[in-house]
Amino acid sequence: MALREIVVEGDDVLNKKCRTVEKFDDRLNVLIDDMIDTLIDSGGVGLAAPQVGVLRRVVVIQVDPEKEPMVLVNPEIIATKGEQKGLEGCLSLPGKWGIATRPYHVEVKAQDREGNEYTVGGDALLARAFCHELDHLNGILYNEVVDRMLTPAELEKLSEGELDISDECYIKIGEEE
Repeated sequence: MALREIVVEGDDVLNKKCRTVEKFDDRLNVLIDDMIDTLIDSGGVGLAAPQVGVLRRVVVIQVDPEKEPMVLVNPEIIATKGEQKGLEGCLSLPGKWGIATRPYHVEVKAQDREGNEYTVGGDALLARAFCHELDHLNGILYNEVVDRMLTPAELEKLSEGELDISDECYIKIGEEE
């Protein structure tokens, strides 16, 4: 497989809505395998096809490096519950971080690389990753939905352990939305 270049903010492909995958073939499998390799190499949690310049509804997510990356083709959020607010970043916006509010629990319907439908749910970081990556498929970057972006001075203090943002972060497990 191959590593693909991660597209960064400023490239128009990141602001376009992706097309539905209709052909489940070798070309799709190459894209998925390349995305997995690129995600693992980057050290990120998730990667959407437009982040490698491909306008197809494909996402790979790996919140636990001990487990195989999750492949979601044509994913859609079917239910959410609760709320969480916390630090969020993006491979396509290197060096930038913000505080974002997302659902605490998210259920997603998707297809695997062979086209078989399945449903998967996740809490906390996985729920955040589902929302973040599916936003990419609709041309939305996280900096468009954050409560606020951290300033360069705040980022420096955060990296040095001199900034505590825990008072801005929370988890509320509640009713379906």
